[in-house]
Amino acid sequence: QVQLVESGGGLVQAGGSLRLSCAASGSIFSINAMGWYRQAPGKQRELVATITSGGSTSYADSVKGRFTISRDNAKNTIYLEMNSLKPEDTAVYYCNADISQRLLSLYRNNYWGQGTQVTVSS
Repeated sequence: QVQLVESGGGLVQAGGSLRLSCAASGSIFSINAMGWYRQAPGKQRELVATITSGGSTSYADSVKGRFTISRDNAKNTIYLEMNSLKPEDTAVYYCNADISQRLLSLYRNNYWGQGTQVTVSS
């Protein structure tokens, strides 16, 4: 089985910073891509940022210029550096990964972490 564990969430004042981490573990052959999603109460889950195995990144317009996604391939870990945080960034942040457990594409699946709460006060 594959597990994703997020950490680094917490309470911060507007304008502050946080760094989220997501570590993938278990039976992993390769990781094609990983990303961060978030979900605020009463709202749908939305994509925040993604990073591919080749290092290509993408960001939601609402966070571009403030958030940075990065990776540590040796640790199967990604990070989300969040700067200039706003109250509207308050949400549960979820890690997502596209992982292959075997060489064949039949064993390629999508996984979710348990989420970590980020609260930005005004």
